Amino acid sequence: MRIIISPAKKMNINTDDLAYRDLPEFLRQTEQLLERLRGMSYDELKKLWKCSDKIAEQNYERLQNMDLQRILTPAVLAYEGIQYQYMAPAVFSGEEYEYIQEHLRILSGFYGVLKPFDGVVPYRLEMQAKLSIENSKDLYEFWGSSLAEKLAEETDCILNLASKEYSISISKHLPKDVRFITCVFGEEIDGKIVEKGTLCKMARGETVRRMAEQRIEEPEDIKTLQLLNYEYSEKHSDDKTFVFLKK
Repeated sequence: MRIIISPAKKMNINTDDLAYRDLPEFLRQTEQLLERLRGMSYDELKKLWKCSDKIAEQNYERLQNMDLQRILTPAVLAYEGIQYQYMAPAVFSGEEYEYIQEHLRILSGFYGVLKPFDGVVPYRLEMQAKLSIENSKDLYEFWGSSLAEKLAEETDCILNLASKEYSISISKHLPKDVRFITCVFGEEIDGKIVEKGTLCKMARGETVRRMAEQRIEEPEDIKTLQLLNYEYSEKHSDDKTFVFLKK
């Protein structure tokens, strides 16, 4: 089983707490993306990033000085978003780190697929960004089926805790013999399941943490987890979608 999650926009450098173990699998493609981004003007990048001047200036400067093989942070410690705060990897035990290194994969518009201890640098590039590169109109086309193929080499079951913007880069290209299970965290309103962004991110992070604590190997075993006031709903779930509703 592999668990997939989204990255976070906010990133940091942390070379003190834990050492990175490997360089990312798709570093050659990342180098291509870096070259493409460096060839863009500040105004073009700000439009691509859809951000404030302050954030654009920070990331523009990062691009000019970026070295993909020096001053690297383990990916799981580099991202600072809500999901990662609720995962709380900084307080994991050694066994929990080994669990996520085997089972967890972080999807990235810039790096493709990351293992938790792959060394990364801070960047800004969302998977849905409208970046044309070589003969590809956007990042979905640039990465194509390569990310899904890599995961399919590792497992026959993927537990999806990523947002749709990222998970589609996998689900669209998976072989039919690989099971793909999406977790939904929501509440029932007027007969419909409604997900709320921040709460979903919190629940996804909590799910990874609980799975690591309990060393869960089978996706069905997450149905009994106590997750931020959510509980599994047999009524609303099937073999491809596990639905957790607020109590």
